Amino acid sequence: MSGRYIVVFKDSATPEQIEQYANDVHKNGGAVLNRYDSVLKGFAATIPQSFLQSLQGSDLIDYVEPDGVVTTQ
Repeated sequence: MSGRYIVVFKDSATPEQIEQYANDVHKNGGAVLNRYDSVLKGFAATIPQSFLQSLQGSDLIDYVEPDGVVTTQ
């Protein structure tokens, strides 16, 4: 799933801050695909490489990892 990432925020991030990052993803050519707010704070999104480094450097973000398919056997 090239270009798709899961962005997880630190517990200290407010809903408004998370929404601002989601808007920034859109403004930079990406798209938020799913939002998470129960078990963790974050979203899954397509994120252009040109904006990915900016996200990864944020103090509010715990981690960014590639999205993928998980299967069980």
